[in-house]
Amino acid sequence: MRTWHDRRVSDERPTDRVRRPGDRGNLPQRALGDGLVGCLGLGAMPMSAPGRPDRRRALATIHAALDAGVTLIDTADAYAADPDEVGHNERLVAEALRDRPDRDDVVVATKGGHTRPPNGSWALDGRPEHLRRACDASLRALDREVIDLYQLHRPDPAVPFAESVGALAELRAAGKVRLVGLSNVSVDQIDEARAIVAIASVQNELSPGFRSSIAEVDHCARLGIAFLAWGPLGGRSSAGGLGTDHPAFAEVARATGASPQQVALAWELSLADVVIPIPGASRPASILDSLGAAALSLDADDLARLADAAGGPTVPGPPSEPPDASEPPDASEPPESVGSSGPFSGRRRRWRRGPPGS
Repeated sequence: MRTWHDRRVSDERPTDRVRRPGDRGNLPQRALGDGLVGCLGLGAMPMSAPGRPDRRRALATIHAALDAGVTLIDTADAYAADPDEVGHNERLVAEALRDRPDRDDVVVATKGGHTRPPNGSWALDGRPEHLRRACDASLRALDREVIDLYQLHRPDPAVPFAESVGALAELRAAGKVRLVGLSNVSVDQIDEARAIVAIASVQNELSPGFRSSIAEVDHCARLGIAFLAWGPLGGRSSAGGLGTDHPAFAEVARATGASPQQVALAWELSLADVVIPIPGASRPASILDSLGAAALSLDADDLARLADAAGGPTVPGPPSEPPDASEPPDASEPPESVGSSGPFSGRRRRWRRGPPGS
């Protein structure tokens, strides 16, 4: 068993520091379970979706994120271009981490409960027996003895929610899962799950154009549960036009010398100190631009303007669509961002990999 030393997350962040991509070790930390991870994670789905990059560029993207201080990677067994390669994304993440000296500092979050039928669609299977098989397959694909964070990908309306969550509780008790998380859930489902097993995280959609999950953000903040924001830039088809679709974000970007995407992520970080956006990326430039949001300072006027401007759909996309892609289709060189960002402070143990109940 490996443990990490306690470390202090500074209460002070310099206001005159320019955070450049690749500036390792300066990503502010936020709580996940009983440990800390960087305030921005990497959504790995685009590296296995249709139109994905080649293996070399995908691995370079993951390494760029890790070199810049990312310590949370989100994946899932269902992230694959077609049903014949289920587990592709998990295997890619495992390959990227295999020879890195810092691999044990990286929290890998995966998910089970979505399936890929032969016709290439997205379906659901929340039966306990499926989740047990899916967890075992993910352990093999990730080349790990314990999954750091295992999430129910989406509730299956054909299976009682408590049964699906109970299966995750059993996996944790068996030592296969360290932390349990939920995805695409309501406030009531969060509370129902908490009565069965400790919930470390909730992963719901959140972006300038999708705000109906604010209730779950607020609930997680009250409970001290990490909120992992998927699709934080509006999804792969919308991220590049974020500034056009939401002009207030472009206006704040011009005023702060940032990109509209960085402003969106900084706005999400400001909503609560439990929010950890996980922007997707398939190019190093994309994730490095996103990480600039961690040092972007938004004042009260900026936040008020963005609060008034954001809005859009109130119902998550159907499970038949790839659920977690979020990346501008054409990213230029990432601009520099100046300043500091919201309340990232606190004192807590650094992530430590050990028995699931520890």
